[in-house]
Amino acid sequence: MTHPTDQYPTPRHFDRQPYVPAIPDLDVGVPPLGGVLDEVVDLSAATTRLRRYLRERLNAELPVRVADQQDRTGTTSTRETRRELARGLLDEALREHTENELAAGRHLLSREVEQRVVGEVVNELFGMAGLQPLLDDPMVETINANRHDRVFVQYTDGRRAQVGPIAGSNEELTDLVRLLAARASSQERRFDQGSPAVNLQLPGGERLFAVMGLTADGVTALSIRRHGYLTVTLPELRRRGTLDLGLEAFLQALVKARRNVLITGGTGAGKTTLLRALASEMDPLERIVTIEDAFELGLDHDPDVHADVTAFQAREPNVEGEGAISQADLVRWGLRMSPDRVIVGEIRGPEVIPMCNAMSQGNDGSMATLHASSSRVAFTRLASYAAQGAERLPLEATNLLVASAVHFVVHLARAADRRTRVVSSIREVVGADGPQVISNEVHRPGPDRRARPVAGALRTDTLDDLVDVGFDPGVLENPEGWWTP
Repeated sequence: MTHPTDQYPTPRHFDRQPYVPAIPDLDVGVPPLGGVLDEVVDLSAATTRLRRYLRERLNAELPVRVADQQDRTGTTSTRETRRELARGLLDEALREHTENELAAGRHLLSREVEQRVVGEVVNELFGMAGLQPLLDDPMVETINANRHDRVFVQYTDGRRAQVGPIAGSNEELTDLVRLLAARASSQERRFDQGSPAVNLQLPGGERLFAVMGLTADGVTALSIRRHGYLTVTLPELRRRGTLDLGLEAFLQALVKARRNVLITGGTGAGKTTLLRALASEMDPLERIVTIEDAFELGLDHDPDVHADVTAFQAREPNVEGEGAISQADLVRWGLRMSPDRVIVGEIRGPEVIPMCNAMSQGNDGSMATLHASSSRVAFTRLASYAAQGAERLPLEATNLLVASAVHFVVHLARAADRRTRVVSSIREVVGADGPQVISNEVHRPGPDRRARPVAGALRTDTLDDLVDVGFDPGVLENPEGWWTP
């Protein structure tokens, strides 16, 4: 089998020396400056100055021009419109740069070189520059860059490898992240010393998180996680080995019976993918409000599956430290928009209180994801997040709220082979007793970490409700589950 990286040129993936872009053979129409070496150095410096100037102008002015056009037309700018605005801005910036170079007594680059640099900058803005080859590889699942030239990837089969640089310098990588942040969504996301971390969704649906100036050597570092399936169903997850026939039927019944579900697991466990699959079982005309830190779910992208969706994204503070809108705020606002179901992409803090309120006050069938190492640990994690909220609820009150709101916790983990993500445990919440949330593990992990049904663990009234929506209780009678060999 060919290694996924074999399709790319070797220097980009296996040369661990600092990446230096090749200088093309170009005629700039000026006499040699102290020989060929001096000419190459002069060309490189002039090209670097031009590229930096164009990037700075785009970063500073393109978001403003896009906003102005949207105000004038009253419509959202398309990708093609933004590209056209960028081209016009770059043409202006190129003329100004030429005048600046002449005023400084420097030699000019040829027209061919100038246009090549303009094209590269446009590709950086509307593509992913050095990240593009990795994003084009469908087997690359995670990209971790500790710096511009120390990049590691994880493939879908679990293998890891170090690959080549994704930028020519730390400054280039920082500029690339800024450009991606500027065009990530309707909300410009800052990436500077005053706001040294950024979390955003790339055009292909990938999730990017980057930091600057906070690493050991003060460079920019980033991580990109890719969701293999932006649209997915429970039957598709069964075919991929994430669940078996019994779990598929059980999860379908939970959605149809409008049970509130919390999906847990570690980083990269497949929580968002399972949430999308569960949502695909909802009636297409149900009104859904989604709350996210950065757009990732994308339930509003396919009106045939979800026709009535309002998608909210949290907002970071501005330069003055004002204007922040938290996920907790958005949950409260979302409840005023007559939702049938509320979905929180990921619970990370005090939004747990309004989310539990939403689940227990008539929005049955709501869902959320949560980082947790097991289905049981989820309750401790929820309590710790609730303690961060303005309500400052004591543990006993938090547990009562959680017990009244969350009906089931579905936990995802890697199977014993470390390659496949599987449903590993399902807990039914049955109540609270002081500092404890009481739950029954109705599906328990087997030796291979795949969930198996526990006979008699599901409460009788819950089973009756699931049977009412078409669930066959016979699927719970096989203690080994229905996993295919």
